[in-house]
Amino acid sequence: MGLLDRLRPRSTRVGIFVDGPNVFREEFDVDLDELRNIARGEGTVALARVYVDENATGGLIQAAEARGFEVVTTSGDVDVKLAVDAVEATVAEQIDTVVVVSRDTDFKPVLETASKRGLRTVAVAPGTYGRSDALRNAAHDEITLE
Repeated sequence: MGLLDRLRPRSTRVGIFVDGPNVFREEFDVDLDELRNIARGEGTVALARVYVDENATGGLIQAAEARGFEVVTTSGDVDVKLAVDAVEATVAEQIDTVVVVSRDTDFKPVLETASKRGLRTVAVAPGTYGRSDALRNAAHDEITLE
């Protein structure tokens, strides 16, 4: 490793995990491009996943894939799969920043685990009505989509 390599900051690897059933609802106007831009604002996007259940529309799946998101479809609980994947990426040191897009308090332990391991955490809420105080308080930074 040369001097320039040591002086050059390491690129921050970002993982964005989107809770589809809790975010893509009629009362919220969530833009996939905006979510991608939020992740890019944190660093290099290493993981970008939208989690959906078997009721997800083909249009949502197609739109997410067209914007560079991996779509993870589960017949079980979306929350469990998202949480396990996010913690796994944290523990495996695949990412440096965790971005969770949800209004669900269930993801508080994900943010806490990442933070304990030295990762930066960001909680993104789909709107003021959909904001979780527990997620906001557990994260280093919080963003509310308008």
